[in-house]
Amino acid sequence: MFACHCLPCGTHVKEVLFMKLGVVGLPNVGKSTLFNAITQAGAEIANYPFCTIEPNVGVVAVPDERLDKLAALYDSKKITPTYLRFVDIAGLVKGASRGEGLGNKFLSHIREVDAIVHVVRCFVDSNITHVSDKIDPVSDIETINMELILADIETVNGKMGRALSMAKTGDKKYKMEAELLQRVLAHLESEKPVRTMELDEEEKAYVDDLFLLTAKPVIYAANIAESDLGKEENELVKEVEAKAAQENAEVLVICAKVEEELSQLDPEEKAMFLESYGIAESGLNRLVKKCYKLLHLISFLTAGEKETRAWTITEGTKAPQAAGKIHTDFERGFIRAEIVPYETMLELGGYNQAKEHGKVRSEGKDYVMKDGDVTLFRFNV
Repeated sequence: MFACHCLPCGTHVKEVLFMKLGVVGLPNVGKSTLFNAITQAGAEIANYPFCTIEPNVGVVAVPDERLDKLAALYDSKKITPTYLRFVDIAGLVKGASRGEGLGNKFLSHIREVDAIVHVVRCFVDSNITHVSDKIDPVSDIETINMELILADIETVNGKMGRALSMAKTGDKKYKMEAELLQRVLAHLESEKPVRTMELDEEEKAYVDDLFLLTAKPVIYAANIAESDLGKEENELVKEVEAKAAQENAEVLVICAKVEEELSQLDPEEKAMFLESYGIAESGLNRLVKKCYKLLHLISFLTAGEKETRAWTITEGTKAPQAAGKIHTDFERGFIRAEIVPYETMLELGGYNQAKEHGKVRSEGKDYVMKDGDVTLFRFNV
């Protein structure tokens, strides 16, 4: 029987597949500036062993202050956070769904992402033109939404013929599918994204398999002027927040220009810069954390002298599958997971102390992992 806080010698880590977020936006809204900040901030992890960074991809560590504190307990030689990938999706213009601009390429790229970060212009600057010659963030949102809706209508229509034909056989399954497709189509034709539909678990599973663009979760990055940082009121941001509330989307207020400047500073300079604006945390950190939450992701932690590390899993993941994120052998030979909540580990000063106080829980294959579980897996292969 083997135990693992971190990795035994000779063990190869399972390749990590980062969640992908597509960054979209109309021209001159600050999308490129924000993406430059993301890629600058992520440049330092280019040596990550399983990360091939494409030109339009930025890989950013998920901020987790727990790692430093846990590493200090174990005097860990290495700290490894978990990551998210941001993909710069170019070519979105009015008519993209009909192939205008880089339309078809744009649509294929956005299909591959797990969620969308939609950069919306909430600043006025006469030196930076707008494609519509006016600053109207809600109109910008509707322009992009309409292109995604039109693409989804085409997808649903492509499935409809077969579904209606199969429904004529009287099979309940196909009848349900045909009726659901008709509901989805009617919803899209009323210019509403699929993520605003009320669906039961079975319906949601079917719709998920359609890979519809408007079913993807969305964060609106309300890009404000540097002069508006720290201000309570911003009418353009309020408009975005009202729109987001209607369609089950999130909003994050950010200044892309400031984030780009911050990405080029060392940690000490960055702290001073933020303090000068009265900001506790960078917009990029807040964006990454919000995206992590949007995707229903949590982290369990492993710690030891060699390494302290965060591992990404989705909410609801059971212990054997979490073990499999480290190595397939851990899942295949899973016996149990020995769990200490992070707060308890920190309070008592380590795993051995937690064991002395009877605070180490032994959990079996049905245990649902929680965020911050410091875990030692017992396995046998």
